[in-house]
Amino acid sequence: MIIYKRFWQTLKASSESTYTLITKHHISSSTIDKLRKNKPLTTTTINDLCRILNCGTEDILEYVPSDDDQPL
Repeated sequence: MIIYKRFWQTLKASSESTYTLITKHHISSSTIDKLRKNKPLTTTTINDLCRILNCGTEDILEYVPSDDDQPL
């Protein structure tokens, strides 16, 4: 399962906020909601967040094994 706990830590340490992500950088409120609920994001969105926050993917997401993962 991909979780976005690190995104919230990175956002807090930056000069950005959810408000500026939405209004200045045109990140949709539904994307913010997906981040809150650990829902899937596209790699394009992850790329955009990395560019905005000047960070790597490891500062936004983390893989945590889960029993809820679908079987392969």
